[in-house]
Amino acid sequence: MNRTVRSFSFAARGFRYVLRGERNFQIELLVASMVVLGMILFDVSVMERVVLVLSIAWVLTLELVNTAVERIMDVLQPRIHPYARIIKDVMAAAVLVSASGAFLVGIIIFAPHVFHLFR
Repeated sequence: MNRTVRSFSFAARGFRYVLRGERNFQIELLVASMVVLGMILFDVSVMERVVLVLSIAWVLTLELVNTAVERIMDVLQPRIHPYARIIKDVMAAAVLVSASGAFLVGIIIFAPHVFHLFR
């Protein structure tokens, strides 16, 4: 059990790191909170909720991976290949693609509810 508690404490430490120091993660978490609020306020189906939660998890997870890869590249960059910059750029592009997909999912799910308010 002690190992499990330690594992969770390491994860919490990593979460605190990105929460305090990574602006993009902070923005994505704010948007995720707004989506959760939208799920509470609007009558979205269970399947829509699942898709939204998975979209949120995917974007946040990819941002965590992006941060880890960036830190690795920051450590190695002075001594290695110029591909370090390309790797960082490709990871940023991956986050952008996932966030764009999540945004489209949000539009598809929430647009009918918002339009219904103004009818």
